[in-house]
Amino acid sequence: MPTREEAWELLCEYTKGKSLRQHALAVEAAMRAAAARYGGTDADADEWGLTGMLHDFDYEMFPTMEEHPYKGANILCGRGYPDRVIRAIMGHATYTGVPRDTPMARALFATDELCGFLVACALVRPSKSLDDLEVSSVRKKLKDKAFARTVNREDIRQGVEELGVDLDEHVRFCIEALKPVQEQIGLKGGQ
Repeated sequence: MPTREEAWELLCEYTKGKSLRQHALAVEAAMRAAAARYGGTDADADEWGLTGMLHDFDYEMFPTMEEHPYKGANILCGRGYPDRVIRAIMGHATYTGVPRDTPMARALFATDELCGFLVACALVRPSKSLDDLEVSSVRKKLKDKAFARTVNREDIRQGVEELGVDLDEHVRFCIEALKPVQEQIGLKGGQ
């Protein structure tokens, strides 16, 4: 398994945009937390975290459904990433048909879209922070189809269903998981 430093270098090689890098850090943080919560005793927080960090690393260069995440999977294979990481990344894109048949794959799918949505929710708050973001506010924003319209609400719903958790519980969990890295992901922390 490559190191976190090697994974970050790979991400930066293929992803130049700040916002996509910040998204990678957000999903990494959520996945590290998810490893402890959903992975059981054999969970590897580093592996789960790197899976979260790299799930979209190829998207900026290969943004089409014909290319992403297929090109990335080939690159990861060539760089020595385990098959379980590559399968989880392939499974986060529903159109690949790769089943989310491991806790790591289900957690990635359940955190990906939600992390982006939580950042969007925090950015419209006066505090620009997750510190005062309430689950009820997130639920209200989820119903507003004009807000963060590129976020796939169906993927969020399906993700929590596949993970077997309550939406409110998962939103709260992800908010807490992102708080320690909120400055790195473009938010203000410590309010």
